[in-house]
Amino acid sequence: MSYSKPLNLIIEGALLASEHPLSLQDIANLFDNDKPSKNEIQKAIDMLNSNYANHSFEIVNVASGFRMQVKKGYDDWISKLNKQSSTRYSKAFLETLVIIAYKQPVTRGDIEEIRGVSVNPQIIRNMIEFEWIKVVGHKETPGKPELLATTKKFLDYFNLKSLSDLPPPADLEIS
Repeated sequence: MSYSKPLNLIIEGALLASEHPLSLQDIANLFDNDKPSKNEIQKAIDMLNSNYANHSFEIVNVASGFRMQVKKGYDDWISKLNKQSSTRYSKAFLETLVIIAYKQPVTRGDIEEIRGVSVNPQIIRNMIEFEWIKVVGHKETPGKPELLATTKKFLDYFNLKSLSDLPPPADLEIS
């Protein structure tokens, strides 16, 4: 295929400019005519990552698609750029998120039963606002409580491609 610019540089520019991860289809849709195949796009991404071997950034495939990000190991320096974005989450918030991630779909009552304490409704609202969880239905029990599950944004935030990438529960350090 012939493009006015090299395919890998078009992809690189698109990933740098995009606020969200791009799927192979999103990248293919950048082209009106002579669309590259998904295989060609994947090869171009692999070539870019190969070129980035000695750089501090890489292209990563997460649940929503591909994105450019800083490689692991540069956190100490990068975190100093955005002091306010290094949000600390409460133990209750993290426990609730872990239960939803591993037991989904789950109701608030299920979470409370597992944790042994009531769940602050603000925690659930915050997770929904972050778009990390969503209501996926209602349980067929009295009151028809909402069933909660994680979203692609949750996977993206934690650098996961799918739920199967979560560490096994035995590996979790819960204190």
